[in-house]
Amino acid sequence: MRVVVVGGGFGGMAAAARLAKMGHQVTLVERSTSLGGALGRIEVEGHIFDTGPTHTLLPAVVRDLFRKSGRPLERETELVPLDVVREHRFADGTRLRLTGGSRAAQKAEFETLAPGLGDAWVKLVDPYGTVWERLRRDWIERPWNPDLAHPETTRLLAERATLAAHLERALPDARARLVAAHPHTVDGHDLTRVPVWAGMHSYLEQNFGVWTVPGGLGALGDLMGSRMKTRKVEVLTDTAVLDVVVREGRAVAVRTADGEIDADAVVVGIDPRHLPSLRRFVRGTATTSLPDQLHLGLRPGSVLADQFGDELVGDLVLHGPRAEADVATGRRARRGAGELLLVRPSGSAPDDGRAVTVVSRGIAAEQVLDTLAARGVDLRDDIVLSIHRSGTDLAQTWGGSPLGLAWDGRRTVRRRPGARTPIAGLHMAGAHATPGSGVPFTGLSGSLVAQAIGPA
Repeated sequence: MRVVVVGGGFGGMAAAARLAKMGHQVTLVERSTSLGGALGRIEVEGHIFDTGPTHTLLPAVVRDLFRKSGRPLERETELVPLDVVREHRFADGTRLRLTGGSRAAQKAEFETLAPGLGDAWVKLVDPYGTVWERLRRDWIERPWNPDLAHPETTRLLAERATLAAHLERALPDARARLVAAHPHTVDGHDLTRVPVWAGMHSYLEQNFGVWTVPGGLGALGDLMGSRMKTRKVEVLTDTAVLDVVVREGRAVAVRTADGEIDADAVVVGIDPRHLPSLRRFVRGTATTSLPDQLHLGLRPGSVLADQFGDELVGDLVLHGPRAEADVATGRRARRGAGELLLVRPSGSAPDDGRAVTVVSRGIAAEQVLDTLAARGVDLRDDIVLSIHRSGTDLAQTWGGSPLGLAWDGRRTVRRRPGARTPIAGLHMAGAHATPGSGVPFTGLSGSLVAQAIGPA
């Protein structure tokens, strides 16, 4: 059976590798000159920066992908747990270091912000364990089938309640609400449109922690590119797919500028808006906007080295007074992501320096460094290299948003295409086919497609 995969991002490559291992003849078609999509790296003057995520949840997803498609991950590289998922610094001078993998540690940390807040936090997070198990079994780890799904899973996906309202009730402290909201606001979602069950992200962080790869998570993109060769996947780069060819209700080919590539099945791992015959599947939805990136190479002994040394930390999130006031009054929930400023480790740097990426929303590019300084992280005298990439630039480079669809309440569940679609032989993978962004959910989308298509 010949399968054509459209898009060489992590989701597309995950599907291609699994299907090739199952005996299918797989062709992967990618519009750019290299594979990886957002899970890539750029190298400038000895500095290597991750262009997309720098750490991941659910390391078992990556390990399972490599094991099911060839050599185990441990024979290629290693996944390393980060000591701290995120450090949040608030406008009033307080801080919270959110550790992963420990309920007790998180409870104790929230207690340092306010008495009783630790209890409120665990009462928020604990019920998400049941939510995760339900959704994992019926929707996230196997193709959705309403006839097989547990009634509770169906009820969860149909809920009208929003995360914004849930956090207002569950957490009496605005700072705690900022922490719980962060995984969604960093992706540009409006909390008043995010389903309550999506808050399970906090449960995943608490129970599984976050992980990275030595030298930067972008290395996974390179490894998956090599896995395409191992599995004898035919890779066509610098080849844009113009549309999926559908005849008599079945996907039979993809159309490129050089002609059609016949297929028994087609897997689309890109934003379906780019393919005319598939736009109806996402009608009435919107993609998430991308934040700006500022890649910085820092000299040895920088401010960050003074503050963190060699400790592994996920994101350093710097909350401004406007964000805290907005959450306290509920305005931030109505507006959506609002202002965002964070610093994350990114790849590697020469001569004992440090490579970081500053991610921002709602802050003019020329004001980012000054705003950082005003919030206690003055990097201006430590910079040896600076590369700015706007969210618009990134979307053009990647051909869309790797953060997928913006949440618009429960109807987004129904309108998001999945591993199976109404068109026979057509399947979806990648960010637009998953309920979350990043490596774990796009990686799982490849597994869902492999299950839906089955062995050759």
